[in-house]
Amino acid sequence: MAYGILFLRLVLGLTMAGHGAQKLFGWFGGPGPQGVAGFMGTLRFRTPRATGLLLGMSELGGGMLVAAGLVTPFAALAVAVVMLNAIALAHWRNGFWNTNGGFEFPLLVWAGVVSVAATGGARFSVDHALGWAGNLSGVWWGVGVLGVSALVSFLTLVLWRRPETPVAEEEGHGSLRQAA
Repeated sequence: MAYGILFLRLVLGLTMAGHGAQKLFGWFGGPGPQGVAGFMGTLRFRTPRATGLLLGMSELGGGMLVAAGLVTPFAALAVAVVMLNAIALAHWRNGFWNTNGGFEFPLLVWAGVVSVAATGGARFSVDHALGWAGNLSGVWWGVGVLGVSALVSFLTLVLWRRPETPVAEEEGHGSLRQAA
């Protein structure tokens, strides 16, 4: 079991760290901070640069901590919130399958990090080496990451974004003024 958790942590964590490096540094063909800030602006975030920075740090830092198995449930929470926001803002409207830009991939990552939060870092982790593994693992940690990630994602989407501006009606269409 410890080898399986180690493999899962490494794949999930390093993949997310790579995504964060794309956003923070423009590595691996990523957009870098300016591109991410622009994208966050199109998603109506009130502070697109700060949001992009927080996004990149959550992916890079959370991913590296998941891979290392250090403060595992908290690292998993950082990644889980990002994945739920990605599902809500970029993937839900495209349906389930990734081939259509759907939410299949971020859902798998979210489920993976919630599962890692429940199992903890296991034997081959920094948490275990520090003697923390027993205190930072268990089903309630997984349930906590599941629930808190949903709550934080909801609050982010509701409070951290500008309201949608209604599209102005075209002249003469849908209005009471009609040519007689």
